[in-house]
Amino acid sequence: MSYHFHAVVWIDHSQARIFHLGLSGSDEITLHPHLATRHLHHKANVTGSGHAAPDKTFYNEVTQALADAGEILIIGPANAKTELASHIRAHAPDIAKRIAGVEAADHPSDNEIVAYAKRHFKLPAPRVQAPGSAPGERQSR
Repeated sequence: MSYHFHAVVWIDHSQARIFHLGLSGSDEITLHPHLATRHLHHKANVTGSGHAAPDKTFYNEVTQALADAGEILIIGPANAKTELASHIRAHAPDIAKRIAGVEAADHPSDNEIVAYAKRHFKLPAPRVQAPGSAPGERQSR
């Protein structure tokens, strides 16, 4: 994998899609928790919140995948994004310093995640080359 300074992770309780971004493109990693996601239901007069506990092993793997990023954006629906940010702050304070934001995002496509991160990090859009021209060739008017 080539080095990229920025990273964005879209996370929910069933997967983490991590994109490392740079001027030369992006790399993607998808991670899944080891334990199947359980749907718990809260019942009256029963102790507990009805929520599954965060999967620390999964969050450790995501944290390691983000370890070489200079700036990190964490997005996703529900609580997984804040649970990941809290996990990173508690277990990897050096990486936590690089979290640039934690924001809500429903279920975007991969291209939408990358575009969102590029806007967030203010990365330049790729240059579009005119059809039929060679790279570095100037167009005459």
